[in-house]
Amino acid sequence: MSGRLPPLNALRAFEVAARHLSFKLAAEELSVTPTAISHQIRGLEGDLGVPLFRRLTRALELTPEGEAMLPKLREAMSAIAASVETVRAMRPVSRLSVVAPPSFASRWLVPRLQGFAERHPQVELHLASATKAIDGVEAGGLGIDSPTTRSEGAQLWIRFGSGRYPGYRSELLVEPEYTAVCSPALLRAKLPLREPSDLRRHTLIHDDTVPDTRERPTWPEWLAAAGVADIRPAGVHFGDSGLAIAAALDGLGIALLSKPLVAAEVAAGRLVVPFDVTVRRRFAYYLVTQDSVPDVLPIAAFRTWLLGEVRRDADLVGMRHA
Repeated sequence: MSGRLPPLNALRAFEVAARHLSFKLAAEELSVTPTAISHQIRGLEGDLGVPLFRRLTRALELTPEGEAMLPKLREAMSAIAASVETVRAMRPVSRLSVVAPPSFASRWLVPRLQGFAERHPQVELHLASATKAIDGVEAGGLGIDSPTTRSEGAQLWIRFGSGRYPGYRSELLVEPEYTAVCSPALLRAKLPLREPSDLRRHTLIHDDTVPDTRERPTWPEWLAAAGVADIRPAGVHFGDSGLAIAAALDGLGIALLSKPLVAAEVAAGRLVVPFDVTVRRRFAYYLVTQDSVPDVLPIAAFRTWLLGEVRRDADLVGMRHA
């Protein structure tokens, strides 16, 4: 190849402007101002010594010189883009193993993973759900494999518990509140559900996922917060939040559930919050890694993405009421 090439930015500006026959539309595509496009084109025309556009009152036309240059330039731009994608595809794949509580993994994390995969295609994510990611399920430590003794790559955990894990770094993700939710159909049923005392006429759904009863939210606690003292908190008990959510969706009764786990269902109108009453517990969701493991690429990428999702989800978790 001989001869000096014009600046690539100017060639790109010409290609986009010629495609749109508009400096304004070219500027929008390239995220610059129309004035910047105009300067790039004038500089290119000065470099080539020929006009590329006829600037009419309210339109642009390509000159014969512009018509002659456009096809080969467009072909060259496509070739450059293809070569860049080829190199990107050659980046080494990094494996990341993530362990999370079952309901958090299925109800909160999985629906968001497409965004992570699109942003970080070089990370091969392996997600496992395990009840051992909840404090109290297994005694001693975290009940998780040390990444220093495994060959599968970086590893981190989303843990539901106290956040105190010696030898590990823990970062608060979500402090859940618990509220009563039910199917919208239940509000339209013959039995009224206008005030908390009406719950005596309905089935109460209990979520017993948290094994430590001292950290498990209970209906008597919620009823006390609602100012109701004469309801017998009998009902149906589930050992998994996902089952309790499914029961509420099916109209079995009213469930006391974690806001983050039902926020999407409430936002979509599949569940409603009949009363503005919540209770809290000490346990929360934490992002956990070993102290000895540095923030290598997959861990840093997942952490940044996850914290962004938590911030973006803050309004949704606030939820709307029936």
